[in-house]
Amino acid sequence: MYGSEFSLAEALHNLMQMGVAYLLALPIAWNREEKSRSAGLRTYPLVAMACCGFMLTGIYIFSEEHALSRVFQGIIGGMGFIGGGAILKNKDSVKGTATAASLWGTGAIAVAVAWKLYEIAATLSLVSFLTLSVLQQLKTKINGEEA
Repeated sequence: MYGSEFSLAEALHNLMQMGVAYLLALPIAWNREEKSRSAGLRTYPLVAMACCGFMLTGIYIFSEEHALSRVFQGIIGGMGFIGGGAILKNKDSVKGTATAASLWGTGAIAVAVAWKLYEIAATLSLVSFLTLSVLQQLKTKINGEEA
């Protein structure tokens, strides 16, 4: 951990993990961009790489679980703060909750990648994309709203 030798192989692996987080955020980003939401193609991959980078840095710097849990809690809280900025309330409506939730989920994807829990990260990415695209169509049909 901190102060130990850091190899080129470890560095390449970390870069690969941040790349995986980036790629897994793209389907969600594409959906949000396509729907002209406040966050889209640039935001989601940047969020994924940053969250993965924070967690990877924590893993390399801290050896005790308590310190790692604080890094993880910081990511969760920070993603909640970013998501809160996507929510807008007008007189009788609230918009941006799906964007906020998907940003939060993108943070979870990145943390899962940092811990090499690729099956969790891929599942979160897929389910988020399908929820945002397929259920939006269902919601439109039920409520008679525009997509």
